[in-house]
Amino acid sequence: MGFVTTRPRQKPSMADQTADLSLSLSRNELPCPEYRKSIFGLPGRHLPKGTGVTKMPDMQAHVNDFLLKLRKRKIEGSQATAKLTAELLRSVISQQRVPYSNQAGALIDAVKAVGEQLIAANPVELAVGNIVRRVLHIIREEDLSLTTAAIGGLNLSSVSDDEDDTEHDEHPVLSAAVVAAAARSTLRPPSLQTLLEDVPDAAALPRTSSSGGDSDGKSKSADKSSRSRKLKHDVIEAVNELIQDISTCYEQIAEQAVEHIHHNEVILTLGSSRTVLEFLCAAKEKQRSFRVFVAEGAPRYQGHLLAKDLVSRGLQTTVITDSAVFAMISRVNMVIVGAHAVMANGGVIAPVGLNMVALAAQRHAVPFVVLAGSHKLCPLYPHNPEVLLNELRSPSELLDFGEFSDCMDFGNGTGSPLLHVVNPTFDYVPPKLVSLFITDTGGHNSSYMYRLIADYYSADDLVVQRRPGAGS
Repeated sequence: MGFVTTRPRQKPSMADQTADLSLSLSRNELPCPEYRKSIFGLPGRHLPKGTGVTKMPDMQAHVNDFLLKLRKRKIEGSQATAKLTAELLRSVISQQRVPYSNQAGALIDAVKAVGEQLIAANPVELAVGNIVRRVLHIIREEDLSLTTAAIGGLNLSSVSDDEDDTEHDEHPVLSAAVVAAAARSTLRPPSLQTLLEDVPDAAALPRTSSSGGDSDGKSKSADKSSRSRKLKHDVIEAVNELIQDISTCYEQIAEQAVEHIHHNEVILTLGSSRTVLEFLCAAKEKQRSFRVFVAEGAPRYQGHLLAKDLVSRGLQTTVITDSAVFAMISRVNMVIVGAHAVMANGGVIAPVGLNMVALAAQRHAVPFVVLAGSHKLCPLYPHNPEVLLNELRSPSELLDFGEFSDCMDFGNGTGSPLLHVVNPTFDYVPPKLVSLFITDTGGHNSSYMYRLIADYYSADDLVVQRRPGAGS
């Protein structure tokens, strides 16, 4: 009498779980809301009974809703805008169904298609374009890493299998540098730089014979599928890390406060900035005793809000008018301000009035320190004609509309105004006026900013525009 033995059911490995997750993503589905929340940070939804998966929301509607908020200026602040942009692009990548042959190129086209709309919706919010370019750089880096690893594994297997037939090999083994150049060339259009690089021709690349049968074809297809799933998964993980860095930029900058603020110093700032608030409060928590002068930041008077927050945290605070900055700067030890954006040349886009403060600080040899998270580092230059560095706000912040009636010229019968009110939002502070930048990665001089920006962005993504004919 025979006995039938049954093997215990094994728990699926992490690789199998990752493959199942990526397969679900390619079908625009997620296994469960808990897994969706833990991996992608997206809010889970209750599933109807009897179903194991759920459809993700319509992505185009989500993009249109975000575009509307940007156009109506319902989202203010670089940190909030950068975080929401990164979360939107993460959703776009996770829902994107891409081919196995050129997945990196398809992901880049999808991100550029959305990023182009986001930048056009609010061009002055430079953090949107910064995050779009950061995500594009992540895709290129992850694809280059996987390509190098795949070629490296191919070389190892070919050496072990064909050790005895080396003299008959017509195609040399590719080096890591050649592989990296080949990977970069597939992701960008032809240029002079591309022609000068040592990129192998198609004839020099190793070819596999089709006589290996169906098993070789299936193996190659499985390898491409596995690599495509891993690329998408690695890109999403890297975007999650980017979102985490944006969320914690205040704390990382504030940790450096004790290195720059000392006892019995007088600090001057202008307007309202949460980065400056957390920076000053962190120094207070480390038992630093100092005083803060806050310029009110007319016409919006954001300095009043910052002064109230500082007083509520127990800091000695004095509010002064913007015109009194030059008179008070001689009593100040350091100027600490926030920034809207930091350009590639080290120049700063800051709230209006800060250029005046920087000039006064330079005249009295007072250090001018700028606090900015890495999401505010912009790879563009201020003289770039595609960059919109300023916008005009409503003149009602300066004069009531009722007062304009006394400034109308009714003599010519047209009622044209004799008075024009200009209310810009930002100032430009040149790099020569900035003493130090403090970012979430540490303190840097203005001359070093181009090196820091080069680590975050790719030269191919300075202009966010899809290739002609890409996508639908």
